[in-house]
Amino acid sequence: MIPAPHRYRDSRVPTDLRRLLSVAPPNLIVAAWRWRYEIALMSGLAAGLTAAISSFGAVPTIIAMIIVALAILCWPPARRFATDRAWCIITPHRVRVGCVEGLIYSSRGKIPIILWTSHQAFGERVSLYCRAGTTADDFVSARTVLATACWAQDVAVFVDPRYTQLVILDVIRRRPDDLPEELEGNRAPDPTGGPPAWPDHGT
Repeated sequence: MIPAPHRYRDSRVPTDLRRLLSVAPPNLIVAAWRWRYEIALMSGLAAGLTAAISSFGAVPTIIAMIIVALAILCWPPARRFATDRAWCIITPHRVRVGCVEGLIYSSRGKIPIILWTSHQAFGERVSLYCRAGTTADDFVSARTVLATACWAQDVAVFVDPRYTQLVILDVIRRRPDDLPEELEGNRAPDPTGGPPAWPDHGT
């Protein structure tokens, strides 16, 4: 893990100058990719409701929806599964907000690309690709901003030893019993160079 410095940001582009740069708005393809899960969910839900109402009627469909919603709310495994999947959708959006507020973007106004988000025992693990002009040090310097933007306890930063443009953010929402209290760089990565494999204690 990269040790967290005590300064807010240390970059080749001064912070005051970077503040004058505007973040480039996403084009239609990028926007659709960022909201792909929401688009797929809404489209699938609309199509499913239309088919169910056409086949069984409005009242039976509404009753079935209520039963499914109650099952998710009242059955702990289903509720945890739904919550974990929801965080995997919400967290990438919050990381992008953190990148903007933490001034993590290139001179062209491009923020890093989020490649994948997965659920972990401690929260979520986010894999990113840093564009030219952004580095893992930017994430380290803006850890507090990122944690606040993600509504998390902390954010741990890891960098691939071979490809420095690949960065992993561990968004810490809960701490397993054997997870150290301090995440200030004293947890060594595993021998392969990746982030430590913290055991899954469930959520």
